[in-house]
Amino acid sequence: MNKKLTLAAALLAATVLSSAASAKTFVYCSEGSPEGFDPALYTAGTTFDAAAHTVYNRLLEFKPGTTETQPGIAESWEISDDGLEYTFKIRPGVKFQTTDFFTPSRDVNADDVIFSFERQLKADNPWHQYVAGAAWEYFNGMGFPDLIASIEKVDDMTVRFKLKQKEAPFLANVAMPFASIVSKEYADKLAADGKMEMLNQQPLGTGPFEFVAYQTDAVIRYRAHEDYWGGKQKIDDLVFAITTDAAVRYQKLKAGECHLMPFPNAADVAEMKNDPNLKVEEQEGLNVAYLAYNTTQAPFDNVNVRKALNMAINKQAIVDAVFQGAATPAKNPIPPTMWSYNDAIEDDAYDLDAAKKMLEEAGVKDLSMKIWAMPVARPYMLNARRAAELIQADFAKIGVTVEIVTYEWAEYLDRSKAKDRDGAVMLGWTGDNGDPDNFLHTLLGCDAVGGNNRAQWCNEEFNDLVVKAKATTDPAERTKLYEEAQVVFKREAPWATIDHSLSVVPMRKEVQGFHQSPLGDFAFEGVDLVE
Repeated sequence: MNKKLTLAAALLAATVLSSAASAKTFVYCSEGSPEGFDPALYTAGTTFDAAAHTVYNRLLEFKPGTTETQPGIAESWEISDDGLEYTFKIRPGVKFQTTDFFTPSRDVNADDVIFSFERQLKADNPWHQYVAGAAWEYFNGMGFPDLIASIEKVDDMTVRFKLKQKEAPFLANVAMPFASIVSKEYADKLAADGKMEMLNQQPLGTGPFEFVAYQTDAVIRYRAHEDYWGGKQKIDDLVFAITTDAAVRYQKLKAGECHLMPFPNAADVAEMKNDPNLKVEEQEGLNVAYLAYNTTQAPFDNVNVRKALNMAINKQAIVDAVFQGAATPAKNPIPPTMWSYNDAIEDDAYDLDAAKKMLEEAGVKDLSMKIWAMPVARPYMLNARRAAELIQADFAKIGVTVEIVTYEWAEYLDRSKAKDRDGAVMLGWTGDNGDPDNFLHTLLGCDAVGGNNRAQWCNEEFNDLVVKAKATTDPAERTKLYEEAQVVFKREAPWATIDHSLSVVPMRKEVQGFHQSPLGDFAFEGVDLVE
């Protein structure tokens, strides 16, 4: 047995037992380790759950269980008539957490908001590269450097963003994890001490839970923020028990060693529903799984090769084997539950003979390629290895040899961004704000090449459509533009779209107040344990 995991289990048990008599401890069996604790640096939901939704807040927040924005650190805001200025009034009395490693001397003010964005915006900011290779993937991939003209301090409690052009999803965007508000005072102290890297290791924010400790790949501990502006939590201690195997997560859930788990094996769901000690929440996921070809590398720079490979994938077989049918084959890069979904588009037929012929006509023979398979379960792909094996078998039928490769999760995400990456990488997306821009521009726009755009696909026609769409506030016009963009996507095939899955969240019956998020978040503000 793995000694690290045995030790982690013992420590976790000790945490739960020692606090059981006097405090409420909630244990979440998380699916993987965070890449770090500064949410602006990353794009993975695993990291956001461990940092953004526990430790931090944003100017706006998403109302639990919805994609609707509501006041957060900003209690109100005004938009200029021309749509180019957003003025945020900061909520008074928002306190930063007092931890073992820092004691703040003041509440949140305009300096913190400006610092949180300018470190991502300005290349000459001393925090812009405080982590080697910091790419600020979301900020850059969503085009914020070209969008923001300036961020101004009107007074201590008022901040004004001036934009270069209209941005329809701007308010929803600043409610996303990358826009979390960081303490400038804490950052200044770290810089003075020569310990800037600790901002990504010992986070400090205004959120419902404060960071206590992290045992790498094993356990993260938090405690309730006593002075949280939204009210002290009913949970006193929150524990993330990192458990990468879905079967092990389920065993822990059944044994009462954790209270809630993500991403169960599809084959276990029926049994979970019949367990009187558990309850299961379900909803259509705002997600997509895909295989991104590197469109800058031969032969994947040839649209006919990509089309041929897409026609060889039996998506229904993947849905049946990996999800037990609790998903649907995907034809578009946005899910059918999202507005502007173009249902008129016809999917590539599963046709091995046509695929083989198309490869021959493209002059491609004896193709060998790599398929990257994620090492962790995600809502849109519960078992990437199994899906990759099915695709490997499909491609073999048209004479294509596949090697399946994988890496530890943080390394996988980092390596897969490389512009010279080989083969096709399996990934997916759960919407962060309910807007099509968050899929189409964030994942496939030219700004995101080298970051979230794992296909390295910069198509001028597509990019013009999605950039134009987010610069207009007319919903009908935006819908029309996004529908056209999906036509271009399907024609050019930078991805093989795989599935849209049902999101399933099992938990102990004593869990109260958990809101299943359409955005795929696992956030525990407002959660309680009631016998």
